Amino acid sequence: MADFTDIVDFVHSLYGTRDFVPLSVPKFVGNEKKYLEECIDTTFVSSVGKFVDRFEEEIAQYTGAKKAVVCVSGTNALHMSLMLCGIKRDDEVLTQALTFIATCNALSYIGAHPVFIDVDRTTMGLSPNAMKEWLVKNTRIKNGECYNKNTGRRVKACIPMHTFGHPVRIEEIIQLCFEYHLELIEDAAESIGSKYKGQHTGTFGKVGAISFNGNKTITTGGGGMMLFQDEELGMLAKHITTQAKVPHRWEFVHDQVGYNYRMPNINAAIGCAQLEHLDEFIASKRKIAKEYAAFFKNIDNIDFFEEPEDCFSNYWLNAVILKDKATQLEFLEYTNDNGIMTRPIWELMNRLPMFRHCQNDGLKNTFWFADRVVNIPSSVRLE
Repeated sequence: MADFTDIVDFVHSLYGTRDFVPLSVPKFVGNEKKYLEECIDTTFVSSVGKFVDRFEEEIAQYTGAKKAVVCVSGTNALHMSLMLCGIKRDDEVLTQALTFIATCNALSYIGAHPVFIDVDRTTMGLSPNAMKEWLVKNTRIKNGECYNKNTGRRVKACIPMHTFGHPVRIEEIIQLCFEYHLELIEDAAESIGSKYKGQHTGTFGKVGAISFNGNKTITTGGGGMMLFQDEELGMLAKHITTQAKVPHRWEFVHDQVGYNYRMPNINAAIGCAQLEHLDEFIASKRKIAKEYAAFFKNIDNIDFFEEPEDCFSNYWLNAVILKDKATQLEFLEYTNDNGIMTRPIWELMNRLPMFRHCQNDGLKNTFWFADRVVNIPSSVRLE
């Protein structure tokens, strides 16, 4: 087995401890307790309360979205995004196999079919080059809609994911979506605070979905958010996710099938407190990434993955690239045996039993990354 002692020692020193170093844990350093106590004191602990509205307004302002709508999870946000963009049962949606299961689970709730497109070596996100090649080879336009020549199904949307907080080449993807009449939904679950050419991820598509799970850059415990540039669509999202209840002082009338995807006030309260420190957290994560990058420049056969060109990445999870699968497994075993939590990329979606039948384009880069990438500790470090 290779000797990774220097790496283990460096990570322990980076986080100032000889104890176990987790992969990504939240930091609560501000008004979290104060705002939670306010929720309890006022009894507004459920889905009604001032922190819900405040969190939505502040996230919209932070990201530059016209409207932001909270929900229970990032998966809920993706599910609603698909519904709002008109994706129907048996539609096909272009996405990546290198993603967290939530992307494909949300598609399954709709009854849509993922088509897995390869990722870029520079972003680890959906490749516009691979996307264009697949569309040219496999689709035709009929009556203003895109159809798969092989299956006969409508190809309705594209969901790129900003992997580990690194923005994809979103401008090129936007152009392809325009040319092929596809709705663009951004899986920005991991990229709060990340920008492409100065614009926040999640604000390029028709809808952007963010996650505030416990391991994200900021957390609400569990929670998600949808971002809209179409304020009217955002209002519809708010209505549907709150049981489609028609506002009234005492009557309970619902005008369509709705969903109980409402974020409780206590979760939004934590989110408001976390958001007050988001820039500080991102600065810390970027500093850690810079230290990792400098360290790994002197380590043979291991490359640190850095933010793509024209991007500002939040470095949600730092990643290193090993030389091959065998070395990846040795690295994972050694680090986890020696107090450093590391992990490989999620199991690729096309390798899971429920998605093995789905179309893909060969996924050359995707397989290359899966055999080499390891995520290393990425928690905020406040000094």
